[in-house]
Amino acid sequence: MSNCIAANTRPLLAVLVRTLLLRRISRKVVQFGLLVVFFATHATAQPFQRVRVSDDGNYFAIGESQQRFVVWGVNYDHNSEGELLDEYWIERWEEVVEDFAEMKALGANCVRIHLQFGKFMNAADQPNQTALDQLAKLLKLAEETGLYLDITGLACYHKANVPEWFDRLSEQDRWKTQALFWGSIAQVCRNSPAVFCYDLMNEPILPGKRKSGEPAESQWLGGELGGKFFVQRLALDLAGRTRQQVAKAWVDQMVDAIREQDELHMITVGVIPWVFVFGGGKPLFYSSEVGERLDFVSVHFYPEKGQVEEAITALRAYDIGKPLVVEEMFPMKCSVAELEEFVSQSSEFTDGWISFYWGKTADQLNQKSNPTIAEAITASWLQRFQSMAEQVTKTK
Repeated sequence: MSNCIAANTRPLLAVLVRTLLLRRISRKVVQFGLLVVFFATHATAQPFQRVRVSDDGNYFAIGESQQRFVVWGVNYDHNSEGELLDEYWIERWEEVVEDFAEMKALGANCVRIHLQFGKFMNAADQPNQTALDQLAKLLKLAEETGLYLDITGLACYHKANVPEWFDRLSEQDRWKTQALFWGSIAQVCRNSPAVFCYDLMNEPILPGKRKSGEPAESQWLGGELGGKFFVQRLALDLAGRTRQQVAKAWVDQMVDAIREQDELHMITVGVIPWVFVFGGGKPLFYSSEVGERLDFVSVHFYPEKGQVEEAITALRAYDIGKPLVVEEMFPMKCSVAELEEFVSQSSEFTDGWISFYWGKTADQLNQKSNPTIAEAITASWLQRFQSMAEQVTKTK
C-alpha cells in the first residue's frame, strides 16, 4: 500500500495514526482511518511545496509552477483556557498534535501561530535554544499534517512573559534584539516548505505627532483586551521623523535580519485596517514609502453588523497590486451569514482569509450542557468555515 500512496498523503497518515493512538482508539479504527485518508487523497495528492508570490506578483503560487494557492486558515493563538501555544507546547505536545489534526479536518490549509518574544529570548543577545528546537518540531508536524504556517513573531501578549530588561531598552537596542529574534527564527525555518510566511509583528503602531511640551509615550504596549496586549509600539517618540520613516526603518531592519538567513519565504506585517476603523485615510505599512519589501498585504477585519459593504470598500484600499490576505476575521460584531458574505464579496480581489481555532471543535462545543453565547457563535462559525473550505480554495 505504501508504494502507491502519493507524497503528501503519507504525512496525513502519520498524523492520523499519531492522533488516534494518543486517544487510545483501537487498531481497527486506526486501520479504517488510514483507508479513508488514502482513498480521499490518493487521486489528487500533490507534493508539499513552498508557497510563493506568482511571477506577475498578483497571487500566491505553489512551488515553481503557476498553480494558484488560496489561503483558508485559522489563527492558533491560544487554547480554550487562554494559554498561548508556546506556554504549553513542550509539556503538552500531544494537545498540539491533536489540534493540528482537527484544524486540517476543518479544511484549513494554513495555521497562524504567535511566538512570544520573551519565550524565545533569554537575554537581548541570547536566543532560547529550547524554544527554537520546539519550533523545529512544530515545523515537522506542519509538514506531516500538510498545513502551512504563518509565523507571527515578537508577541508580548501576556505581560508576565515580557522581560523587564526588554522594556528598559532604548528604541535602537529594542530593534536590535527584535532583529536577532527574527534572525534566529529564520535560521530554524529556512529549509521548511511548511513556512507560508513571516509576519513581523501583530498590529504594530506608532506614536502620533506631539504638541510642543507634550510628553512622549511611556508604554511600549497598547491597551489590554481579554487579559492580552495585542498591540505594540515601534517607537515611543517620533523624534522629528515621519511615521513613514520610522515604519520603513523598522521593517527594513527586520527584513534584513530574516534575509540573512532565509532568502525565499515571504514576509508580511499584520495590520489594523485604519481605513476601516476611521472610515477613510491611507494604509501606512502598505504605502509606497514603507511596504516595498513586504511580499503581500495582511489586514485584520471584523465587519460590523449591517456594514459588510463598508468593510469591502475599506478592504479595497489595501488592494495595491500584491496578494491580499485577511489575516484575522471572526463573527465578533456581525452574524455568521454576514461574515460568509464578506468572504464571498471580497473573493474577487482577495487571496486568502484566516479565522480562529481555539482547541475545541464545533462538536465539542455543541456537546456542552450550558454553552456560552461566545461558544455557540464559535461552533456555528466553525461549521460554516468547514463547509466553505472546498469552494473558497478552488483555483480562481
